[in-house]
Amino acid sequence: MTSSNYKIGVLVSGRGTNLQAIIDAIENGELKARIAVVISDKQDAPALERSRKHGIEAVWMNPKQFASKKEYDLALALELKNRQIDLVCLAGYMRILSPEFIGIFSGKIINIHPSLLPAFPGLNVQQKAIDYGVKFSGCTVHFVNEEVDGGAIILQAVVPVHDSDDAQTLADRILVQEHLIYPKAIQMIIENRLHIENRKVTLKESIPS
Repeated sequence: MTSSNYKIGVLVSGRGTNLQAIIDAIENGELKARIAVVISDKQDAPALERSRKHGIEAVWMNPKQFASKKEYDLALALELKNRQIDLVCLAGYMRILSPEFIGIFSGKIINIHPSLLPAFPGLNVQQKAIDYGVKFSGCTVHFVNEEVDGGAIILQAVVPVHDSDDAQTLADRILVQEHLIYPKAIQMIIENRLHIENRKVTLKESIPS
């Protein structure tokens, strides 16, 4: 498979700033892939409009049209498989993926989280970091497994926590780093540069030709 044929599917729920970072990295040649589809569980997600502006297929899948979470996720998986997606990227996707979905795309789902995992998984993590009194926070790109924010870590970036920070100012500074490391992690996967043993991810010594 050539890198130009590498297909990404992006799942979103909100603004889509990390989606935009991926789009920008592709358009400037840093990321050798294409986004085949962007799917949202929210009809009004600004990320869908971002996608359309760049000529990317944007799909809203309404969870209310499905009898269960499992049915929704199986339909979601089918949409991605029909487009022969190589990697599923979560970019502000607020639904927890079912075991059935994770099983279908095992080892092919990644997420970015605004803390230095395993510290502060879940939601409202910037406020948790401030309340706990940490001096450094950051962001983590990780593989997705059935444990929330518990998959093997690919890349992290460190951000200092200032005494004057509130949750929003810290979130804004972390987001800058998210936009840098998410495309970088995707490119590492495309280039088959990662070696995974148990839950430890290391870089291979050389990139296969």
